[in-house]
Amino acid sequence: RTRPTHELERILVGSSPDSWEKAAAGAVELASKSLRDLRVAEVLSLDMHLENGKIVAYRAKLKVSFKFEGK
Repeated sequence: RTRPTHELERILVGSSPDSWEKAAAGAVELASKSLRDLRVAEVLSLDMHLENGKIVAYRAKLKVSFKFEGK
């Protein structure tokens, strides 16, 4: 018998000193280590962390969806 499956969504924030692309990729890579069967990652917003007027980190806020098996 097949179990029903559902998709759940979670919000993640990735950070990188180099680029928004690396910030987003890092968040997805980290999530894939603990969440099974990631389906979609949607970039919700991009921002930068500044210190003394200089960029110290690029940040990407993502919504990821993944498969969840229920009873």
